[in-house]
Amino acid sequence: MDAFLKYFYQDMGLMLQAFLNIFVSIFNFLNVLLNYPMRMKIIKSYSPDFGAGDWVLLAVTNLLILAIIVMGIFMIVKLFKRLFRFRLPVKENEKLRAEVAKLSREVFKLNYEKDKILAMKVSEMGMAPSDVLRQIEDEENKEPAAEADQKSEAEAKFDHNGERNTITSPPVVPEASRFFRLTTVDNYYKTVYEAPVYDNDVTLEGFCIRYRNFAASKLRLFYDIDILRYFVAALGACRLIILQGISGTGKTSLPYSFGKYLLLDSTIAAVQPAWRDRTELFGYFNEFTKVFNETEFLRAVYEANYFRDPHVIVLDEMNIARVEYYFAEMLSVLEMPRPEEWLVDIVTTVWDNDPCLIDGGKVHINKNTWFVGTINNDDSTFAVADKVYDRAIPIDLDSKAASFIAPDTEPIHVTAEHLIEMFKDAKKKYPISEENLKKLDEMDLYVIKHFRLAFGNRIMKQLKDFVPCYVACGGTELDGIDFMVAKKILRKFESLNMGFIKDELHKFVIYLEKTFGKTNMRMCKEYLNRLQKMS
Repeated sequence: MDAFLKYFYQDMGLMLQAFLNIFVSIFNFLNVLLNYPMRMKIIKSYSPDFGAGDWVLLAVTNLLILAIIVMGIFMIVKLFKRLFRFRLPVKENEKLRAEVAKLSREVFKLNYEKDKILAMKVSEMGMAPSDVLRQIEDEENKEPAAEADQKSEAEAKFDHNGERNTITSPPVVPEASRFFRLTTVDNYYKTVYEAPVYDNDVTLEGFCIRYRNFAASKLRLFYDIDILRYFVAALGACRLIILQGISGTGKTSLPYSFGKYLLLDSTIAAVQPAWRDRTELFGYFNEFTKVFNETEFLRAVYEANYFRDPHVIVLDEMNIARVEYYFAEMLSVLEMPRPEEWLVDIVTTVWDNDPCLIDGGKVHINKNTWFVGTINNDDSTFAVADKVYDRAIPIDLDSKAASFIAPDTEPIHVTAEHLIEMFKDAKKKYPISEENLKKLDEMDLYVIKHFRLAFGNRIMKQLKDFVPCYVACGGTELDGIDFMVAKKILRKFESLNMGFIKDELHKFVIYLEKTFGKTNMRMCKEYLNRLQKMS
């Protein structure tokens, strides 16, 4: 142990001495570097022998030494600043960062809420947007008088003359109204529009045949007569028709050609994937600009109140967004039994120069208006909810019709009143027979017993409205029943487990043949056989 201690003392002593020599050497270096009196003596001793070049080199050498001294002082000061700079404790820093993050979230939330309030969900609120804005500003301790002045300045550009704009009043300059498009519509019907001469002598069967020949001869669009009968009869049964099938089978061209046939172009509104609520259809009032952001859908619904022609509004690619979201209000409104109740809220208060036909902030959906949705059933779209299908009549367009030579046929002017009157006459003249109604009741009980599904009152009403109209269009009663049962009842089977009901589907086919005959209910049997193959 003594030997190790001696070794350790000697070894560590040498290391400590070498470490101390570092500081001694630094001190000696600084002493020589900063000892200018000694340097001046050396210079004086050699200066008698200096030439011009020697003096230049002497000056450069001393400048370099001075630069080294200044750089050293600068580095030492910077080092001391870093070492002795005041720092907050780590916990205090974390607390401060948490507070900043919290404040950022609050600011984002407040901005989002403010934008949401000001951005137009006017009809869904219980109070006017200006009242909401005023409450927010009061909470922020802003002067109410300043807010009122700001509002009056924003509205000053609109011409409030104290007289309500009506159909008989002079036209309003569109730029002076918050509804530019609708005011333009008003002015057109006040000054330019002349009602056409209508041909109200046509029958439903002749209407369908003439439509088919017109589409083929004028537009080179070919349709099976049954498809057109389904389409026209569906107009007499409900206000929403769904055209579904693969791409390229004429889903959009069918309502397009129908508008050309009636000499009133159908309005085609292209649905966007981001559509989520009613404002996508009807627009919204912008509290900042004091202008209503109108849509083509709103313009079409509004303008239909001016004329008597049947008008079709097409929702193209209807299920590229969720139909039950953006079209929910329309589904409810169209369920109202009286057309006078088909009203949609647009604004909460009416201004003097608002469009003529906005009554109490509401727009009326006229009885001459029908809605057609086109649907693609693929991976890029959403499934349509049952509540949408229940309120509509779906028509499948799965194949192209063969071309044919049609006689040259002109379009037709017919009033919606005459078309609706023909539907009413058809329902009186061709009601479903008691025999077939009894068979439908028995089928309803059979479906309830074996598949736990029921027809429902709405479906039965649509069936009783559709079949007579289909017969009046030139079809047969059983074919009309076959179509409605396949599209409205059997469609619900797709939600069942096919593996468990395969045998029941086969028995149902036998039941249909036994009840309606082997040559009837062709569409239902084809659909059931396809379901069996899928199971």
